[in-house]
Amino acid sequence: MPAPTSFKAAVVPEPGAQHKVVDRSPPQLKDDEVLIRNTATAINPVDWKARDYKLFISDYPAVLGSDAAGEIAAVGSAVNNVKEGDRVFYQGILGNNASSTFQQYTVLPAALVGLTPNNVTDDEAAGISLATVAALVGLYDKSGHALPKAPWDQGGDQVGKGKAIVVLGGSSSVGQYAIQLARLSGFERIITNSSASHFDHLKQLGATDVLDRSTATADDFVKAAGSAKLDVVYDGISAKETQALAIDILAPVGGGNVVLVLQPDQDNVKAGKEKKVEFRPIMGLGSSPALRYLSEPLMKNLGGEQGYLATGKFRANRATVVPGGLEHIEDALAKNKQGVSGVKVVIRPFDS
Repeated sequence: MPAPTSFKAAVVPEPGAQHKVVDRSPPQLKDDEVLIRNTATAINPVDWKARDYKLFISDYPAVLGSDAAGEIAAVGSAVNNVKEGDRVFYQGILGNNASSTFQQYTVLPAALVGLTPNNVTDDEAAGISLATVAALVGLYDKSGHALPKAPWDQGGDQVGKGKAIVVLGGSSSVGQYAIQLARLSGFERIITNSSASHFDHLKQLGATDVLDRSTATADDFVKAAGSAKLDVVYDGISAKETQALAIDILAPVGGGNVVLVLQPDQDNVKAGKEKKVEFRPIMGLGSSPALRYLSEPLMKNLGGEQGYLATGKFRANRATVVPGGLEHIEDALAKNKQGVSGVKVVIRPFDS
């Protein structure tokens, strides 16, 4: 397909403003970059928070969006892992207009894209990268729980042997992916919570125990761990209340790490220290040079016809599409902000 001279993008024209659809032009590709025609882009809380609270944005007009899927439209001279016409999924780069996803075309380093297998739709693929990278960093990077090996490393499928993990908010996007990474890492007990409507799905993803989020107590989580060593809670919600619950889960077993996708509440930090519970807030930015040792092999191992997605070892979140394309980006943001359960909100930038 020919590279465009111009395309449509939804931009935030000034701080705090509503999105406006404008024309943009692609930059010159670097040798290691690809141009991607975006067929689907997912909505994440960071997208409306970046706009509402002016996070990650230094210049306006700004393009947001950091989770998408599409087709390779052009490749730089040094790119050899993908070719024109390949279906791909990727995490965009917030704060970089050319590499963000609320637009019809995005430029990205080729090493950060994964090949979408035939058994995954673009709508599904669009919601994989951001939340999976967050789960990955929280479990394996030193900023998180610092497990010594990722699942694709030799012996990485055994690092959870004899161990238990609690994932709070199992039906959240990050929660679903944290459960699956824990399974790939060989955890003996994977304990989560959700509403009853998600019990079966979370067990299919790998949870050994799914507790009712409205009634389960900290003691219920500890009992579900049995004799397996429990020293980590991945809090996919990271609200003040779930942080406090994580403390109550870990305190009776000698403490441990609580991985957060938001900043910790300071009252909980103080209470945690008294009970040998440490909060580990993470930033799942796969494009960060310090994290590419994880994000690049993740994309290689998830994608392609021999990867985790194609072979059923890893499953994409279910998608719900807001119709109307970029002109209805505010509807999609509002739907995500109001709260969804068990699904990822997606738009298609070429729809109208």
